Amino acid sequence: MISKTDHETLDIFFRRKPALMLVALKRMTRARYGSILAKEVDCTYSHAVKILQSLEQLGLVVFEKKGRTKLIKLTKKGQEIAENIENIRRLLS
Repeated sequence: MISKTDHETLDIFFRRKPALMLVALKRMTRARYGSILAKEVDCTYSHAVKILQSLEQLGLVVFEKKGRTKLIKLTKKGQEIAENIENIRRLLS
């Protein structure tokens, strides 16, 4: 039986916006701002923040405070997940 936590984790990866955020972060060579990332995946800033908080809880992203703003970076685990999402997308095209 799949636990509630497993369901929530799978929901993150198999929904379009969270997957797009991970891939967008992987493609960027430097840390990103939440507002820029929200525009890249075509969602509101508040929705992006909610998704990013979930990704942070899973250990896939970290926030770095720079003055009044927060930069977002993939963790090693987040990088691996983003690569796997890209591989799946390539296999389906």
